[in-house]
Amino acid sequence: MSLLIVDQISHMYTDKMIFNGVSFRLNRGEHAGLVGSNGSGKSTLLRLLAGQLIADRGNVNWLPAIAVGYLQQHAVLEPGATMLQLLQGAFSGLYAVEREMQHIAEQLATASDHSDRLLAKYGELQQQLERSGFYELDAKVEEVAAGLGLREIGLHRHVDRLSGGQRTKLLLGRLLLEEPDVLLLDEPTNFLDEIHIDWLIGYLKRYENAYIVVSHDECFLQEVTSTIFHLEHGQLKRYAGDYRSFLRLSDQSKQQQLVAYERQSKEVERLEAFIQKNRIRKAKQAKSREKMLERLERIDRPTSGPKPRFKFRLHSEPVPRIVEARGVQFGYSQPLFSPADFVIHRGDKIAIVGSNGIGKSTLLRTLMGQLPPLQGVLSIGERVLPGYYAQEDQPSEETPLDQLCAARPDLTQKDIRSYLALAGLKEEHIRRPLRSLSGGEQAKVRLCHLMLGRSNFLVLDEPTNHLDVIAKQALAGALAAYEGTVLMVSHEPEFYESWASAVWQMEEWN
Repeated sequence: MSLLIVDQISHMYTDKMIFNGVSFRLNRGEHAGLVGSNGSGKSTLLRLLAGQLIADRGNVNWLPAIAVGYLQQHAVLEPGATMLQLLQGAFSGLYAVEREMQHIAEQLATASDHSDRLLAKYGELQQQLERSGFYELDAKVEEVAAGLGLREIGLHRHVDRLSGGQRTKLLLGRLLLEEPDVLLLDEPTNFLDEIHIDWLIGYLKRYENAYIVVSHDECFLQEVTSTIFHLEHGQLKRYAGDYRSFLRLSDQSKQQQLVAYERQSKEVERLEAFIQKNRIRKAKQAKSREKMLERLERIDRPTSGPKPRFKFRLHSEPVPRIVEARGVQFGYSQPLFSPADFVIHRGDKIAIVGSNGIGKSTLLRTLMGQLPPLQGVLSIGERVLPGYYAQEDQPSEETPLDQLCAARPDLTQKDIRSYLALAGLKEEHIRRPLRSLSGGEQAKVRLCHLMLGRSNFLVLDEPTNHLDVIAKQALAGALAAYEGTVLMVSHEPEFYESWASAVWQMEEWN
């Protein structure tokens, strides 16, 4: 049975067609992955399915009474509540039943009559809670909180004190506890480390209801999907099977389309040559060929979007010791690690790994001078020029072109545009407000800042979040070729294993 029927939806943003006549179905219990290059419209499609946007044409039809849970890339929480309260809010209806039981118990303590009716009502409510597993809720909340790394953050922390990544993880936990009929998950593995991704994989494999998940993590998609929806050039195609099957079938389809296109192109050339040669001498036959060409349904040549290329230049040669730490403790009011001694040498390429909340981003912020060390001596070498890619960056109303022109007024607009094009951004992207771009497109703009920056030490906090597979490969190649020093936080070993010279495991620092 189909829970969702999407019928010929089309949607535009300003003058750009995002979708054109997209149709598909989602069946009960189906586990689907939604894939496509950065900017292809995956997040926009999820917002249409969640009812946050309305298609310009076509219909999105859900089966009546279907509960839909939506996890979006940029989540916002109302301040005031604790993490535990927000997680428990997934069961607000059951807690309301418990409060009603408590009210009835208070009435029974003072009631002189109608006690039979009150007792019957109390029993009905108690059975409702038992059937719903209410008395196991604490264990269920604890399981999800531990699985997603929320317990380490502190369940009594107020939500307005959380980072963007922590908020996203918290909302994911709430959605999983709600267990809706359909989950719409937009890049749920962002901000999760390997242990928590493994837990999420196990949870989704056991999930009896349906979901559509957007992700650029190929290993994750391979594990949790049995159907792939491929969004490309405003069209959506359905592939039965896991992610590797999709890759194989998609490649075969493109090869077949290319062969058909080339065959048809040769036939078109032959017909056009005949028409040109025989327009007068064999006018009737030429006219027949013209009509044949007019009726011919043209096959498009298989194309792909612009492939990004990144290149980071070494601005100047620094001293051999880039950073030296002696007895340094990192943290806010309390230290996160034991006193640390380390040296980062010129040319080192270091990946920092560890569970979420352990302090990887805090370490980078301290090295960048945004936080003072709590103890010890931290020395930055002479002529060291860091280029910093922060994990979170609030997009503005500026366009990428305006922002980069302001950052590098010494360059011409033509130069700036060439760098943006190098990163895989089209003309339509560079003149739109940053906040309206997809997460992957925003990431490419920020990487452009680094390419244009005068640095010799790249400090990167989860730079692959939101990047599609092709962009990740391009970035990995650029960092491997970079002649400077790299310090990077990542939760994707397959991204850094081929070029990192060292891996710092943060758990070993405690």
